[in-house]
Amino acid sequence: MGEASKTSTPSRAQWGDRWGFILACIGSAVGMANVWAFPYRAAKYGGGAFLVAYFTIALFLGLIGVSGEIAFGRWGQTGPLGTFRKALTQHNLPLKSIGIIPVAGSLAIGIGYAVVMAWVLRYTAGSVTGSMLSGDTGAYFGAIVGDFGSIGWHMLALAITFVVMIAGINSGIERINKFMMPLFFLLFLIMAIRVAFLPGAADGYRYLFIPQWEYLLKADTWVYALGQCFFSLSLAGSGTVVYGSYLNDAEDCIVCARRIAIFDTLAAILASMVVIPAVFAFGLDPSSGPPLMFITMPAIFQSILGGRLISVIFFIAILFAGLTSIVNLFETPIEALQNRFQLSQVKASLIVTGAAAAVGVFIENGDVVSAWMDAVSIYIIPIGALISAVLLFWVMGSDFVRSEMGKGRASRPGQWVTYLGKYVFCLVTLAVIILGIAKGGI
Repeated sequence: MGEASKTSTPSRAQWGDRWGFILACIGSAVGMANVWAFPYRAAKYGGGAFLVAYFTIALFLGLIGVSGEIAFGRWGQTGPLGTFRKALTQHNLPLKSIGIIPVAGSLAIGIGYAVVMAWVLRYTAGSVTGSMLSGDTGAYFGAIVGDFGSIGWHMLALAITFVVMIAGINSGIERINKFMMPLFFLLFLIMAIRVAFLPGAADGYRYLFIPQWEYLLKADTWVYALGQCFFSLSLAGSGTVVYGSYLNDAEDCIVCARRIAIFDTLAAILASMVVIPAVFAFGLDPSSGPPLMFITMPAIFQSILGGRLISVIFFIAILFAGLTSIVNLFETPIEALQNRFQLSQVKASLIVTGAAAAVGVFIENGDVVSAWMDAVSIYIIPIGALISAVLLFWVMGSDFVRSEMGKGRASRPGQWVTYLGKYVFCLVTLAVIILGIAKGGI
């Protein structure tokens, strides 16, 4: 981006280069759900058939949804609170503070995420010392997910996040993503190679990559592929809008969005190539849900040669995925505080992490944090995405959309972008809300 980044708002931070932005967005998208939710859903809904459904949806959501939020934030030069207000003011519409919904959703999901990060930190330490592999993995997990069960690890997770956040966009968020995201892929590649040598792993590969076509005729396959893809790509009208606000006009947001969708999908597949063959090799249930990451996989590590080392690599990789996601979640409220109250990076970061600590200690119980995350994911996150989509595609209009999405390209995209945004993406987002409520989360 270089000198071109100085042509917009000089006082506002800008990404150092295109890949800094893309890796930050990939870091936001690649989270713990890529490691446990994607593999068990793929296992539950026909293996390769689920992949077909997921790829189809990811292509569309990445092209329209992610690029739209990037373009909207770049135009607003701020997060959802300021961008939505700017759009509504321009059209003399009420509800100018409606951007508080995605800001609150981002903070709330970040509070829950920090609790899970504490578990991952504890598992990482337990892998290093060997304590996590020395007994019953179910009992080990149960001991840390009770009321106030991981306060020290919880505070450590927030302290690490705080250090990253106060360093800002370039020295903090961009730098850790440039380091952690390539390393995440490398670590999972190493594990995938090790798992490939397990007897019975081939059955897992066959299940994962050979579609059971009848599952494509089942509505739930498409519903849960949609939910997995929607939330994995961080479509919430929050973090992607904020990250887009730091992007230079010379960059092609459609190309960036496509790469984000591709790498997020690759991360999920790579995680599945570790988890599913390993589970098949030991005759365990690959569709066991959330316990897959904290109970089933550690039990497998106990039984394989070099399991202690693999467990360390596994949880470090998950830790990287979790940290890069949580900094995106917290950046939305931090940026809102900075923009609204002219606070410094340090003060805004302290307020957000302090709030996360004050609330988070009371939801450390596994059942409570699960209910918390479900409630936010069902009722707040997709509503933020819908508000952003309606403002962009309906309120701002076709010429605006094509102009903003056309920046950095040889020519503006055609009317198809607006049509897909208005009549497909907005309806899909509404469907995510309705289906989430009806099914208790997708």
